[in-house]
Amino acid sequence: MAAPLIAPSILSADFARLGEEVRAIDAAGADWIHIDVMDGHFVPNLTIGPGVVKALRPHSAKPFDVHLMVSPVDVYLEAFAAAGADIITVHPEAGPHVHRTIQAIRALGKQAGIALNPATPAKTLDYLIDDIDLVLVMSVNPGFGGQSFITSQLRKIEAVRKMIEKSGRAIHLEVDGGIDAVTARCCTDAGANALVAGTATFKGGPDHYAANIAALKGTD
Repeated sequence: MAAPLIAPSILSADFARLGEEVRAIDAAGADWIHIDVMDGHFVPNLTIGPGVVKALRPHSAKPFDVHLMVSPVDVYLEAFAAAGADIITVHPEAGPHVHRTIQAIRALGKQAGIALNPATPAKTLDYLIDDIDLVLVMSVNPGFGGQSFITSQLRKIEAVRKMIEKSGRAIHLEVDGGIDAVTARCCTDAGANALVAGTATFKGGPDHYAANIAALKGTD
């Protein structure tokens, strides 16, 4: 089995030196840069807007994996696309017409993702699977970093993997929440090929980032 893609969440980075942190995780072997956008409404936290994404864009050529936890979401798509997002992931609950949202993301020339909260069933993807590039299974309730992995989501990862294989399309299956060296293996065994890791990547400071990423990939 190929090592998973690792997308460090900058939510766990030192916000006083975000540009340096992005350069450091890029050099340490990150595959994507995961950017959590929260509005204090759809989820109980506030993070960053498109201005910060634009400011970070020159610091890495790696794909910017932007997870929009905002509602209504449609009004922000163009701004984040222009700021440098490569993948834009939305929640089906964040707007009235999620299929239209996916169409809008792809019309902007970006890859489109759907995020499934812990209580959102895999069957939500039934009429979206042919139009998306990524499924993000949330293994914690969205809003905060540092939460514990919800093991019931492993069944959902397995179910989504079957849906992807049935579709015959090259769709990334990403997992976000409580990812460490142990849960990373559980997720990849269940069918994930990309992992978001904040705390596990950034613990110990820049001198440890490469080893942290290698441990998550299982290549240490």
